[in-house]
Amino acid sequence: MIVCKFGGTSIGDADAIRRAADIVRSRLSQGPIAVVSALGGSTNVLIDIAEQAARGQLIGAMSHVESVRDRHLVVAGNVLPGPEGDEIALELSALCDEIGALAEALSTLGHLTPRSLDTVASFGERMSSLLIAAAFNAMGVPAQLVDARRVMITDAQHTRAEPLTDAIAEAARVHLAPLVRDQKVPVMGGYIGATAGGITTTLGRGGSDYSASLVGAALQAEAIEIWTDVDGMMTADPRVVPSAKTIETVAFEEASELASFGAKVLHPFTIAPAVRLGIPVRVLNSRRPEGTGTSITFDAPRRPVTAIAGKSNVTLVKVRSPRMLLTEGFLRELFAIFERHKMSVDVVSTSEVSVSVTVDDAARLEETIGDLRQLGDVAVEQNRGIVALVGAALSESSGAMSRALACIGAARLHMLSLSATGINLTMVVDGDEVDALLRRLHAEFFEGKR
Repeated sequence: MIVCKFGGTSIGDADAIRRAADIVRSRLSQGPIAVVSALGGSTNVLIDIAEQAARGQLIGAMSHVESVRDRHLVVAGNVLPGPEGDEIALELSALCDEIGALAEALSTLGHLTPRSLDTVASFGERMSSLLIAAAFNAMGVPAQLVDARRVMITDAQHTRAEPLTDAIAEAARVHLAPLVRDQKVPVMGGYIGATAGGITTTLGRGGSDYSASLVGAALQAEAIEIWTDVDGMMTADPRVVPSAKTIETVAFEEASELASFGAKVLHPFTIAPAVRLGIPVRVLNSRRPEGTGTSITFDAPRRPVTAIAGKSNVTLVKVRSPRMLLTEGFLRELFAIFERHKMSVDVVSTSEVSVSVTVDDAARLEETIGDLRQLGDVAVEQNRGIVALVGAALSESSGAMSRALACIGAARLHMLSLSATGINLTMVVDGDEVDALLRRLHAEFFEGKR
């Protein structure tokens, strides 16, 4: 049994869906389960619909509903001609009518709750899985639509729900395993789930990868394949570094670090369930299925530098307090504040009387700072960026670290941190320096020049 996850760009139009069907057909002997994202860009439009409606901009919201309807009906007409296409078109249109009704309700209420946002956002995967299952059948792949909300059981933390792994394992054995045994291909949406009481939830943006990994872990799959629009994990972001190369094999720990520090191919949580059971994860290009892609395994070669990742729009928070000096429990108090406000911290640096941390999501920053001021003076620096060198043997190579530091050049360095595991060297610089530093580092480590 294998899990094949198709991202939004890999099912975004009729040609992409045909390629996805060919990929699944070639794996029928392996017992594939297909997990699909919403058609590329659909989730953003759905969120806009909910937000516009709640602001009272109903005409704009309904216009977006019609654009969602038109896009899905066009794709359906291209892959499902004839009576079958007409039937699926009616079902897709009915789902769009539901979105419109929700928009009208939100406009009347004038308020958008996380639960309502999850409900609206879920329609992207509900529509795509319906469409893909029908298209696969029309193309000779024996597919069976499965409502992801019957399998992906979560808690009630809307917009970033926590999966309940035991419940998911039981549901997967009930709703997915029998289909595979009957040589059917289950098709389900990623990203969405439901509470035990049936209330729709989502796993957070990028959660379709996570869904695939959770399903793979629940059924102890032989492999999890992430089909996207790039050749695999790269030595750097090819949009920033055109000379970036595909990495054939990456260690689980390296892939997780790269995802956390800005590599867009993989969702940071994707591989956690797979790591737990040692299930290989492969990242592949649906436009070039003959490629080798990237394999994420336990037995990857140990290299000082495997890849370089970077991200901008990072906020640096500095807390300075004489209380830190020779005081027990200060750091516990500080990080409890971030936990209470559900703010994830990336990089941490400490001195005798100060702590500096970086955060990505500044949505709850103001309230967090208010609590942090109870501990000491707080300074906030916006528009920072992170560049990270990742390699399983990085800490064993002082030469690699000195070469990395030499590449900083005139860039202003705000923080420098070697992870506790020694797998990544993280540099915090001005946000507008990230791309240039990425290119210099890539030239140094992968091109033999600077």
